[in-house]
Amino acid sequence: MKKFVIIGLLLITAHFAQAQSEIKWLKFEDAVKANEFEKKMLFVDVYTDWCGWCKKMDAETFTDAKVIDYINTNFYAVKLNAEDTNRTFNFMGKEYNEAQMAAAMRVRSYPNFVIIDPTLQNITQMPGYREPVPFLETLTGVVANAFPKK
Repeated sequence: MKKFVIIGLLLITAHFAQAQSEIKWLKFEDAVKANEFEKKMLFVDVYTDWCGWCKKMDAETFTDAKVIDYINTNFYAVKLNAEDTNRTFNFMGKEYNEAQMAAAMRVRSYPNFVIIDPTLQNITQMPGYREPVPFLETLTGVVANAFPKK
């Protein structure tokens, strides 16, 4: 019986460790809805399927434990395919597909990371591939500017 309890505890621990080992990506409309209940900035990874640097971000930067923790703690993370014209959603009373939303955010290069403030009004762009440490430094600066200490 003790063995089953120990194995069960190990499985639960492994499950929670895995849950924190990746960014919690949401659909755009789900991030907006979550923001209604708890205000956070939205972190939007605007990508295309053919973008090699986007794939490199996914493989190297978005798998870094510190990046994962920082994004999951401070943002609602969204993946937005800049060429997807099929999936639609509503935002601020207007219907968009993912390609239209990327265009509305004036994204013209990939990868591009759009930070939307908690009021869903102001955005900041961070274009281009970044390794984990410089990426985290930039994100930290964005959060510090959005929420200056009093």
